[in-house]
Amino acid sequence: MPATRLTSLRDAIPGLRLLTDPADLEHYGRDWTRRWAPAPLAITLPDSVEEVQAVVRWANAEGVALVPSGGRTGLSGGAVAAHGELVVSLERMHRVLGFDAVDRTLAVQAGMPLQRVQELAQEHGLHYPVDFASRGSASIGGSIATNAGGIRVVRYGNTREWVAGVKFVSGSGELMELGRALVKNSSGYDLRHLAIASEGTLGIIVEATLRLTDPPPASNVMLLALPSFEALMQVFAVFRARLQLQAFEFLTDVALKHVLAHGAQAPFADAHPYYVVTEFASVDASEAEALAAFEQCMEQGLVSDGVISASDAQAAQLWRLREGITESLARYVPYKNDVAVRISAMPAFLAETQALLGREYPQFEVVWFGHIGDGNLHINILKPDAMAQGEFVAHCERVTKLLAQVLQAHGGSISAEHGIGLVKKPYLGCTRSGAEIAAMRGIKAALDPNGIMNPGKVFDPA
Repeated sequence: MPATRLTSLRDAIPGLRLLTDPADLEHYGRDWTRRWAPAPLAITLPDSVEEVQAVVRWANAEGVALVPSGGRTGLSGGAVAAHGELVVSLERMHRVLGFDAVDRTLAVQAGMPLQRVQELAQEHGLHYPVDFASRGSASIGGSIATNAGGIRVVRYGNTREWVAGVKFVSGSGELMELGRALVKNSSGYDLRHLAIASEGTLGIIVEATLRLTDPPPASNVMLLALPSFEALMQVFAVFRARLQLQAFEFLTDVALKHVLAHGAQAPFADAHPYYVVTEFASVDASEAEALAAFEQCMEQGLVSDGVISASDAQAAQLWRLREGITESLARYVPYKNDVAVRISAMPAFLAETQALLGREYPQFEVVWFGHIGDGNLHINILKPDAMAQGEFVAHCERVTKLLAQVLQAHGGSISAEHGIGLVKKPYLGCTRSGAEIAAMRGIKAALDPNGIMNPGKVFDPA
């Protein structure tokens, strides 16, 4: 049957690039979760919108499920193809489609890496502000499909705020132009926002028109050492009141230990239990304000030590301590939680969550870090070498159910920026009401009537 279907696909779309080598199936059939064995039917690499439409229409006719694929840097299993699906990789669709200096927009195909978008904006004297550590491999289409956040959400917001329009091939193969890059458009439902964060379950984003903004002001980076977990939100309040924050990131001594083992340079002579990396605009007397904020926190016992960047190279070294965490943990294949609450709810949530994890994971190494400035926390649990993978995941999922209950009590989300995918699907009901999930199913039925788009992700069929 697989051979027959591939013959049918080749006949239906002559010239379509297909990969069937086992190494390619392994590479394109998984994302960073590494929890499911990839088993796709094949990998198709269209290079035009018309080829994407043709693939979707063929899949409807043949009853073949599709998994859209970008950079596959997600952490929720949203790009996993484990049940004979056809992977639709957009990596060949990475062309620039246009720049509009008046509208300050950049149109690109969905397979373009985030870092290249940032570079193109800079070449035009502008700035695309969405940023995160996997910028070199994460695609624009994938970042839109998950409404990616990153390290500067506290200043610029999520991807959603920077998407002026998308071209979107629905699950029925129709091409939709959503948003049209209009600043004002009140002509009915804004379907662009359905494509954003849809995780490939409604269709495939093939092109995007992105809003650009002024280049950011010169900035400084400061690393702070904190003596206690309770001081974290108090330090944030002090710095936010005095400075124009671009980022406010948190990590523990355990996280720093792994980054240092991965080649980073130790920032202080002494070890401290908690750290903050913060970036702020260098305008007027901001460096003096930063030092004043630091001194205020020192006087109140909220900060133990600190260093401020004196050059771009030093700023990069300080940022590496935060951005290098995920890479430094990759070999452990950690179980990950990516959660969010309102900033105002963060102190109580952090206290309750710290107690929960300390109680439930006494034998595991737990690595905390996150975007505290926007209410997003990442929790990585490392598997003991002697424990079987299945036993480890089962234990972590039991604890995640408890964590989901804490999130529900605080009005939070089980997924802040990596989507629901397969990993967080069992806990969607703690974030969304029954009525909301029913509405989501109705939307999927309208845009993907045969249920071929990334089936099994986000929620199961009713």
